[in-house]
Amino acid sequence: MANPEYANGITIDPSHLILTLSTRFPKIRACLFDMDGLLIDTEDIYTACNNVILHEYGKPSLPWKIKAQLQGRPGPEASEIFHAWAQLPIPRSTFTTKQAALQAQYFPTTQPLPGVPLLLKNLERANIHLALATSSHAKNFKLKTTHQKQLFSAFPMNRRVLGDDPRIPKGKGKPAPDIYLLALETINAELRAKGAEEIMPEECLVFEDSVPGVEAGRRAGMRVVWCPHPELLKEYRGREREVLAGVANGTDEEVNEAMMEAGARGRMIGRPGRMDDGWAEMVLTLEGFPYARFGVEL
Repeated sequence: MANPEYANGITIDPSHLILTLSTRFPKIRACLFDMDGLLIDTEDIYTACNNVILHEYGKPSLPWKIKAQLQGRPGPEASEIFHAWAQLPIPRSTFTTKQAALQAQYFPTTQPLPGVPLLLKNLERANIHLALATSSHAKNFKLKTTHQKQLFSAFPMNRRVLGDDPRIPKGKGKPAPDIYLLALETINAELRAKGAEEIMPEECLVFEDSVPGVEAGRRAGMRVVWCPHPELLKEYRGREREVLAGVANGTDEEVNEAMMEAGARGRMIGRPGRMDDGWAEMVLTLEGFPYARFGVEL
């Protein structure tokens, strides 16, 4: 008998089928969102800005093999990985100045990705609690979102957790689970104040486009929807099940070497999942989102 497939086209071993289909989840009560490359089109802007500087010094364009390790991570850690690969003949301060100037020009042009405005509207209508968990620091967040006030009005100010939030311990950005656990706490703090029942991690759905972000969501004990950039998906073709389990990040030899040179640490606390355990799914777009599958009634 041929191996069955999920709707997202990932083939699974029949021996895992009973485990996957027998998994029972509570209804989703909260949705926690990444931002860059998930809600807005900033990932391509990041790449374009970096490539301008790389080409200026005769370097090749940033490959997705490396970019995949930058996505979702806090700025300082992503910078270490980037420079360990790029080996630019200029001080990092010079690169940062050039990069900031380009980003200041192009970040204010960001647009929502397909399906995002309707998804947020429908989740609000369904009384799902929403929070933002982005590795972007406050300065860049402002550049990216000031012209998108209506879109980001879905996230109350106290439910926006940014990459430079002092409540996130140093070195605990994605793929560590801290940012998503903190995003959930911003919601639960409100519920406690109202005397309402708190939300458990398994009642949360994390939306992510990055591999480290998926791992962070899994390590937080939450369900995850992975909506990758088409080029990122090409890099992980055949390894989608590892990504969804939260165990695919950092296994590529070249990237591991770059991270070691950069002094990046190993995996953080919090256990990832198991392949085909049903806790994570992949979608190619946020258009036509399957709300009923997660117990969300519109």
